[in-house]
Amino acid sequence: MPDAARLVAALGLALIAFIVSGQIMPLMPEGMDFGYFTWVNMALGVLTGWIVMGKRAGRGITSAINNGLTGIVVLVFWGVFVQGAYEMWRQALRNRYDGPFEAIGAIIRIGLKDGAVLLAPHIIATLLIGGVLAGLATEFAWRRWR
Repeated sequence: MPDAARLVAALGLALIAFIVSGQIMPLMPEGMDFGYFTWVNMALGVLTGWIVMGKRAGRGITSAINNGLTGIVVLVFWGVFVQGAYEMWRQALRNRYDGPFEAIGAIIRIGLKDGAVLLAPHIIATLLIGGVLAGLATEFAWRRWR
């Protein structure tokens, strides 16, 4: 059922995904084509906020903070997985892999390699602060417009 808490959570995580995507781009190799990188991450933020965070609203302030941090962890997981899977698919079309298991292993290798960029202090701070604020905003929306 659509409600304000789900909408606020979706918009909050989409905003965090937009900001963090912009922070990641300068840290990647020069000349890298990002294509729909930011848009895909924002769509993942909307889905994660709506599905994961929105349904967990209304349990108190401490749970709201935990909800926001959980939403960030889920968003990062799916972001790394989807971006790694896309890169694997791109390389698979060039016949880089000998079999399906090697291609699946490549998703993990690519995700870990590219995900290491997320360990930059300013990105971690953005994710943590943004997650807490998104969780609190979701809780506020649930209390205000239920």
